[in-house]
Amino acid sequence: MAGFPKLAPEYEIVVVGGGHAGLQAGLKAALLEHTAVVLSRGPKYGRSYYAPRMDNIPGFPDAISGHNLLDLQVRALARWPEKVAYITPARVLSARRGAEGFEVELEWLARRHTVRGKALILAMGVVDRIPVVGGSIKPIFPWANLAIVDFCVFCDGHDLPGRSVGVLGDDAFAAHVALDLRHFKPSSLELLTNGRPFLEASTPEERSTLLAELEGAKIGVHSGEIVGFDGIREKRWTVKFADGSERSYDRGFSGLGWYTMNDEIPRSLGARFDPEGYVMTDSDSRVLSAESGAPIPGLYCVGDLASGWNQIPEAWATAERAVIHAYAEYL
Repeated sequence: MAGFPKLAPEYEIVVVGGGHAGLQAGLKAALLEHTAVVLSRGPKYGRSYYAPRMDNIPGFPDAISGHNLLDLQVRALARWPEKVAYITPARVLSARRGAEGFEVELEWLARRHTVRGKALILAMGVVDRIPVVGGSIKPIFPWANLAIVDFCVFCDGHDLPGRSVGVLGDDAFAAHVALDLRHFKPSSLELLTNGRPFLEASTPEERSTLLAELEGAKIGVHSGEIVGFDGIREKRWTVKFADGSERSYDRGFSGLGWYTMNDEIPRSLGARFDPEGYVMTDSDSRVLSAESGAPIPGLYCVGDLASGWNQIPEAWATAERAVIHAYAEYL
């Protein structure tokens, strides 16, 4: 990988996605003496890229940022230039099964390319929905980049004890996020619907149940339209509303769910999905067929896109299982 990477027409393993799971899959392939290509849109598309502090990464007792962890993984790939190619920024357009594996079409350097592999590992991840304020998603970024606004209960909930928390969202998912956050004992919780009707898409029964639970938990709901944020110098999340009022919190939390599940390619390959929209896999990270329920030969899904817990150590584990299985079964 020293200098400009070269894209070969064929590899033993093709990895779509260059986040933590995809990078680990590429590294494991090299360690097992197989060729691989990692097709990445770029580190900035990874969910953890802007995370300033992650406390649950083994080997980093003083925490590490998502940006730095991705850099370390890319550096690990760079040690194996004869085995693995890291192609970025690349946009994968389609994937299809062939007689001897898979063909993947992509755009890279303003040209279309096709690469083939005996095994295909899908590691595209999912994309968080970002609140729109004033027609843009950018206003929240400074607070998110300083971990004043968080997106992952399992990654960041431990930072909430004794803090006031505003939770973004207007649907049942947001209500459940707020209720789940009670486990971490914040001093207060309040849902912010950003001008949208609360629980509008819920059935009357679900709405009645959730409203009762929220009232019992003393979780309020504020429906004002958000027009901006303040308080970053004080390391607080101050929310400004269209009526001129403000509310200030120690922390913000997203209950907005996913903007996209990146499901187009796995659907085109016949993958089965769970009720939440994640790709279903077996214990070896093999994608299950929507038609038969059996594993699709040579096709794997790892990381956040696969059904399971959205955690980096889990993403690494699914990548390891996928490559080891491909090594034993197909390579």
